[in-house]
Amino acid sequence: MNEVLSKIQMMGIVPVIKLDDANDAVPLARALCEGGLPCAEITFRTAAAEESIRQMRKAYPNMLIGAGTVLTTDQVDKAVNAGATFIVSPGLKPKVVSYCVERNIPITPGCSTPSDVEAAIELGLEVVKFFPAEAAGGLPMIKAMAAPYVNMKFMPTGGINASNLNSYLDFPKIIACGGSWMVRDELVKEGNFDMISHLTKEAVNMMLGFELRHIGINATDEKQADDVAGSFERLFGFTKKVGNSSIFAGTAIEVLREPYLGKNGHIAIQTNYIDRAIFHLEQQGYSFNEESKKNDKNGKLVAIYLKDEIGGFAVHLVQK
Repeated sequence: MNEVLSKIQMMGIVPVIKLDDANDAVPLARALCEGGLPCAEITFRTAAAEESIRQMRKAYPNMLIGAGTVLTTDQVDKAVNAGATFIVSPGLKPKVVSYCVERNIPITPGCSTPSDVEAAIELGLEVVKFFPAEAAGGLPMIKAMAAPYVNMKFMPTGGINASNLNSYLDFPKIIACGGSWMVRDELVKEGNFDMISHLTKEAVNMMLGFELRHIGINATDEKQADDVAGSFERLFGFTKKVGNSSIFAGTAIEVLREPYLGKNGHIAIQTNYIDRAIFHLEQQGYSFNEESKKNDKNGKLVAIYLKDEIGGFAVHLVQK
């Protein structure tokens, strides 16, 4: 997959934004970045779009910025010259798609029928926008269309919100979802960028779904591990379960037979999408212990530790 599209996949959410005033571009970009989502699709539905992209790119050169509602090759040129690195259109216009493909500009045209998808395949695309998502049949329609087109992936937009985001992202043929609920037009016009930052952070956290999985306690030997697990069983009724390298008390307490990572032990945090979680945490400056990676039998990453301890505990992510 194209590098830009791969980054969009890790981002998970693409805020779709209509700006009437280019003066709102930089404060909005700041709010998105502070909210943990350095990404924006600026729609060419207003005269301020080109200048908005230009100002965002200047202020935040590493931000993932695209142009949406692109209908002509002239708009492609304006968007790219202003600093857009990907193009999104509401429908599939072969002239515009071919223009982008010939220039190695990532484009995801809107598709809502099998005929649209076949036209996209003919033009050499591997990702299309499914639009308008909810009105065109939603997730069931995407699953139905994905079945015969095994190599095509989708980015649904239109009707995506906090209540249905994860149901879309759980389907592996969907790379990301476009949405505007965290950047509502009235919030931009009011200059309420703090609320936009809050809603953005809330959207990212909801997508990643971080939850405490269990706490691991380092013991010095098997006897101590059994004693500690037994204490939790006697106190709270957490049934002991003996594993290969540890003893669990219930599901939330793990006692290791010998010390592993972490001065005192480890804390396991589960997440909906471990690859996306790593990406977003790295965006915040956190780093990971690559040697601690664990994959399942299919080679898919299921666990990894952060490099730094917190309060004497190593912390690792676990795929739900």
